[in-house]
Amino acid sequence: MIQYLYLGRVGYDEGLRLQAEIAELRFAGRVDNVLLLLEHPPVLTLGRNAHRSNILASDELLARRGVMIHEINRGGDVTYHGPGQLVGYPIFDLRSLRNPTGGRMGPVDFVRLMEEALIRLCGEFGVHAGRMKGLTGVWCGPADGSPERKIGAIGIHVARGITSHGFAFNVTTDLRDFSLIIPCGIANHAVTSLEREIQNPDALPSLEAIAHQAAQQFGLVFDQQILAVESLAALRAQASAAPEFSAEDTPLQVPAEVARLKQSAERPIRA
Repeated sequence: MIQYLYLGRVGYDEGLRLQAEIAELRFAGRVDNVLLLLEHPPVLTLGRNAHRSNILASDELLARRGVMIHEINRGGDVTYHGPGQLVGYPIFDLRSLRNPTGGRMGPVDFVRLMEEALIRLCGEFGVHAGRMKGLTGVWCGPADGSPERKIGAIGIHVARGITSHGFAFNVTTDLRDFSLIIPCGIANHAVTSLEREIQNPDALPSLEAIAHQAAQQFGLVFDQQILAVESLAALRAQASAAPEFSAEDTPLQVPAEVARLKQSAERPIRA
């Protein structure tokens, strides 16, 4: 099962803290797979493979525009988060999932399914999207040609089998803010948004409504039941009520008859 929450606008520091909290709960088996959906105030994030030179703006300019910088442990280079962008943090236990061939889910399989969910989300709005060979993420372009404008960035981290970080999908994002960086460290590639790609931008639903659609696509591509959770408080209450088992442990139930025979065998034999 995938439980999802839409949290609205959340500071990046708080987003990191929530991921760490829920990752611990998922590892302990206190919650199911959880998908956090939200948006951030303006922030630049540097992944493990990032180069500071890919931030083009000066520290003074970033400070004037209220843009924060965070160095984080996801894969990838530099990316931008800001208002109008749907950010998804799947806190999933890879051991609870299977890849499309039925085998164990690995990080690459996981990323490909995230891409597929966003590609299908674009399709819900009549926007043709796909992958670029050798690159991670989701790109838009003509149906009869190669995708060329990036609409979704993806970068994850996996620890103890639990995923964190995730995707950033441009909905009504101010694309001028991407001029602050070389997005994902790839020079001369264009970025786009759902607002720019659809024929009637005025008909675009709210970010929250699109978040619900994104969650449904995650359920489909991961072949999991999807369930909306009312609030963080409700998720925490559920976690508090759940028995605590390690993700690698299965509670052992010994049948009563087996227990009785074991007790009989352990009784001393009297001559």
